[in-house]
Amino acid sequence: MYGVNFGNVLAAATRIEGIVAHTPVLTSPILDSLAGRRLFFKCENLQHVSAFKFRGASNAVALLGSNAQNGVCTHSSGNHAQALALAAKQNGIPAYIVMPENAPKVKIAGVRNHGAEITFCEPTLAARENTAAAVIERTGASFIHPYDNQHVIAGQGTAALELIAESGPFDALITPVGGGGLLSGTCITTRALLPETRIFGAEPTGADDAAQSLAAGELIPQTCPNTICDGLLTSLCDLTFKILNDHVEQIITVTDDDVLAAMKLIQQHLDMVVEPSSATVLAAILNENFRALRGIDSIGLILSGGNLDTSTLPP
Repeated sequence: MYGVNFGNVLAAATRIEGIVAHTPVLTSPILDSLAGRRLFFKCENLQHVSAFKFRGASNAVALLGSNAQNGVCTHSSGNHAQALALAAKQNGIPAYIVMPENAPKVKIAGVRNHGAEITFCEPTLAARENTAAAVIERTGASFIHPYDNQHVIAGQGTAALELIAESGPFDALITPVGGGGLLSGTCITTRALLPETRIFGAEPTGADDAAQSLAAGELIPQTCPNTICDGLLTSLCDLTFKILNDHVEQIITVTDDDVLAAMKLIQQHLDMVVEPSSATVLAAILNENFRALRGIDSIGLILSGGNLDTSTLPP
């Protein structure tokens, strides 16, 4: 139906075993008390490159075969860029990364540390796509989209696979949503293993295209996002919208202030620093709209990344 299914997730899990980290699941009685529910945090902020993105990038690169000889290319504001750069380095091929000029410094540094070639562009989707096309024309590299790619989505679905195997079943699962790759992979895995589990996304109010799209029943592109959640600025694509529209109950939107408060709670009670995008999941389940939902006693939350650029935060 989608070009990606649970069999692809299981194959990805086997393919990337020993390459990606099996990240821990943490709990906190204090956070449980604050939420009024049992919370299980899948810590992808402790993944290689400090983000879940390494799962999908590793799976996609591994499946390139002979097409990998000219390297790989993508456009990304940060976490997918770092993930693809590391996956390419591990496979001995070049990586060409297009990044917006305003990408977080910590993520630019991460890409450079893995030896990738960076080309900067204006911070618009059109500029990213046009610059990437020019790089591919010059290098012959294979393009690996951050989320509009079945192999990437299958790889991202392995995070929920591990979470459910270790700590499930759950009444609900929630992940951040930007382009929708992580949430799409989570949908595919969850529906196969826990068909009755409710699935939610968390999104900042300043970049709420997924919430608008699901409410309208049609894809509404992101325009002029304004949020500290730099990893959630992109729009859904046709593929991720279709998966989310079929399986996600609701996208819970949260303010930047909610996110900052959730970051502090995670630091205080899980002893971890996460990037704003990650903290949306805790902010969402503490949101009054989510609190009002009945029949949810246990929740799996995926913390998406830990690449925090403090210079982007309010003073």
